[in-house]
Amino acid sequence: MTLRKKAIIWDLDNTLYRITPEFADTLDEVMAQALVEDLGVKMDLAKAKAKVKESYRIYRDGGELFYREDGINPWDLFEAYHKRKPVELIVPFEGLAQKLATLPVEQYIFTTSSHSTAEKILKQIGLYELFKGRFYSVEDFNTLKKNESADVYQQLCDRIGLKPQDCVFVDDSYSNLEFPKELGMTTVRIYYNENSAKDKTYIDAAYKGINSFLDAFTAETASDTASVKFGKQSMACG
Repeated sequence: MTLRKKAIIWDLDNTLYRITPEFADTLDEVMAQALVEDLGVKMDLAKAKAKVKESYRIYRDGGELFYREDGINPWDLFEAYHKRKPVELIVPFEGLAQKLATLPVEQYIFTTSSHSTAEKILKQIGLYELFKGRFYSVEDFNTLKKNESADVYQQLCDRIGLKPQDCVFVDDSYSNLEFPKELGMTTVRIYYNENSAKDKTYIDAAYKGINSFLDAFTAETASDTASVKFGKQSMACG
């Protein structure tokens, strides 16, 4: 998986930092506040929060029920939610920047957070300098989701000048991995509890936590490099 690939494209939220159950609940509340206080949904906050959770459970999108039932414009919610997103509560993974900096491949980020929020998150978790000029939001491609078509992934590859076959795409959400695989990317899922996507044939590998993936990737890189060196030495001896 390593020497044949030129780049890793990372998801951001719940991949390069952890969305704990407690933080996820806070994010649901923030979305409810955006819907009620900023966008005028006629609903008390507790009911709106419950509907956000139901929407995510059904559609893997906390706003989808509000688009369908309350006439909310998805772009309006995208903007209102990200203005409120409590980036300051995000806790970085210790030592992640140092580990990522040692990887012998190009690295990019593709996120469903807004571009400005992604910048704030990267600064919060100490990865901004590593990914400066190399992180992209769905909004950069005039869409809000990563799980509706392969087109946005092709646009991303065109933007960074790489073929899909040269890329490893890493995401915690299995619904975001089907279209990258369709294009020819190697797909990796990061999970934190149980691997609930064992039956998904479009996922090439799954790891419990980002550190498990990084350890495996680094070990494979070292093994591949050693094999190449050994092959060259054998040819020279022959």
